[in-house]
Amino acid sequence: MPLPSEVDVAVIGAGAAGVAAGRRLQSAPLKFIVLEARARVGGRAWTAQAGGFPLDLGCGWLHSAERNAWAKIAQAEGLTVDRTPPPWGKPALEYGFSAAGQREFRAAAAAFYRRLDEAREEARDRPLADFLEPGGKWNSMLQAISTYVNGVELDQASVRDYAAYDDSAVNWRVAEGYGAAIAAHARGLQLAFDCAVKLVDHGGRRLRIETTQGVLTARAAIVTLPSQLIAEESIRFTPALPAKREAAGGLPLGLADKAFVALADAEKFPAESRLFGKLHPSGAANYHIRPFGRPLIEVYFGGKLARELEDAGEDALGAFAIDELASLVGNDLKPKLKPLAASAWARDPFARGAYSYALPGHGDDRARLAAPVDDRLFFAGEACSPKHFTTAHGAYEAGVTAAEQVVAALAKP
Repeated sequence: MPLPSEVDVAVIGAGAAGVAAGRRLQSAPLKFIVLEARARVGGRAWTAQAGGFPLDLGCGWLHSAERNAWAKIAQAEGLTVDRTPPPWGKPALEYGFSAAGQREFRAAAAAFYRRLDEAREEARDRPLADFLEPGGKWNSMLQAISTYVNGVELDQASVRDYAAYDDSAVNWRVAEGYGAAIAAHARGLQLAFDCAVKLVDHGGRRLRIETTQGVLTARAAIVTLPSQLIAEESIRFTPALPAKREAAGGLPLGLADKAFVALADAEKFPAESRLFGKLHPSGAANYHIRPFGRPLIEVYFGGKLARELEDAGEDALGAFAIDELASLVGNDLKPKLKPLAASAWARDPFARGAYSYALPGHGDDRARLAAPVDDRLFFAGEACSPKHFTTAHGAYEAGVTAAEQVVAALAKP
């Protein structure tokens, strides 16, 4: 839609938080618009179509699903919520990883997480790596798993932040795509696409917001951009907000990328199975075989390995996956594999990473980032969620909270 000259509320970003905020504002007597830099809704929730299937290149699992707002929304939108348990809850295929080795690893992982849980009450924040067994045989595997969960290796992530995270361990999926559910929920919102916000001037009576499509004014704004963009000042504020920039800097975005590979003769592999890649100095890939029973493989890359592959070019993730799968299963598999799609979140100028993690000593920065400024600037997104960060439902909750704060603030005489 054309950019209006003035609104009551400008929502900056149409990811999960921005969509949730917009839907909440629909029930208020306020004129608002959602400003989105991309040509699509969803942000880091993106369902692409390739090989005849919907593929979630961003978030794909409804974590804490029984209390996740997006599960109810997906059902209300007529989408299919699949309750098949995730593959990480059962043993992996034994290519390169024997059953005995897996049992030994699970025992080492359980001991590691017990040590983390015992550290919840410590006054001093520490990196997760402090709780590895010195010289432990499975430390490299634990590091690799951290890159899928946190987007970074264990030495960079805060144990206090880990302790704050709340998860029910119930995980479902949307067969048509998590990103598709969020996009469906955005129908009917007032949206301006290809409209990147460059500057928010909050020095006058009304906010003055400069975008790539022009200027508008607003009584209030909800900023739902990734923390990395705030830290890097991709969006500027005048007067400056150094406390916000510092809080965002304590919550950088880790990197978790995906690649999808088509699989011929797929029935030779069990549906909803998984396979661990070989450990490399920079990490390991993880393979979800035949998700939803489809003839494809979903590949996860995290941390340093994901960054190295992004730096190598847009085809590197798929090529790496195909070469490694052939080396694990057998070279006769290679001609049966074909790359379909891959993400590159660090190279995305409107994301700059996958999801936030707190640096050691910065667990309190989530509350600082979320705090309103002068009852006119409000902040939301997964990085602002106190207990459900890194997730789309955490972003949803933060977006609704920010919208309710706006409604209350603008109702004041």
